[in-house]
Amino acid sequence: MVSEIIPVSGVGNAFIVANATTEQSWVNLDDPLLLEFEYVQRIAEALEATVLARPPAERIRVVHVGGGGMTLPRYVAARRPHTAQLVLEPDGSLVEQVRRRLPLPVNSGIKIREVDGLDGIAAMPADYADAIILDAFAAACVPGELATAEYFADLARVLRPTGVMLMNLTGKAPFDWVRRTLAGIASAWPKLAVSAETPVWKGRRFGNFVAVASAAPLPVSALDGAVAKAAFPHRLSWGAGLNRWIGAAAPFTAADSRPSQPFEPWL
Repeated sequence: MVSEIIPVSGVGNAFIVANATTEQSWVNLDDPLLLEFEYVQRIAEALEATVLARPPAERIRVVHVGGGGMTLPRYVAARRPHTAQLVLEPDGSLVEQVRRRLPLPVNSGIKIREVDGLDGIAAMPADYADAIILDAFAAACVPGELATAEYFADLARVLRPTGVMLMNLTGKAPFDWVRRTLAGIASAWPKLAVSAETPVWKGRRFGNFVAVASAAPLPVSALDGAVAKAAFPHRLSWGAGLNRWIGAAAPFTAADSRPSQPFEPWL
């Protein structure tokens, strides 16, 4: 499905990357710190509370599985200039459009590889990244091969012991796919926190979940405080409460993986 770049009416130098079914990215070239999508704001808040909070002199590496319009790579580059960032984006047509119409800043530190998330991560060395952001879709679904226990184990191999993995998941009640994917994440990292809008947690509609995982303790107080300030009611879950919500869900494996439910607009 071909993606296209559409100017945002009345918002200066802003653009939406969209295909026939979903809006994939919202980008403001004049202000890369301005984030429109709620789930992207939650990912940025998690980055702020973890790797972006490290001393400015400390060099960090960020890997993005899925690029779209490069909203988050631009955000990180604006917050910590010259950060080494690698984007794995298999859609060569989209990459060409972004380079031509939404060019990255000069010396941004952002490198793009036209490769899928499975092969791109498999080719990377161990203990490479301080943060891995998994926000990848094929049309309106998260690819099943990027939600397995085996894939999360490979992400954990690439992530440094103090690093953080962030994933955008989508789904609706009864949340079988979301629970199984979170079980897979929990099999790779001992620390996990998840945020979503309150109506989504309650099963009232389809929505986004943002998972934050690490081998190191997570700053749950900072994450919870940021979520509490969101424009729409959100809730962060972790520890025993999150474990109860995941329940007995079994992680997906390469043998039984399947994509997420297709995106369902609710407005």
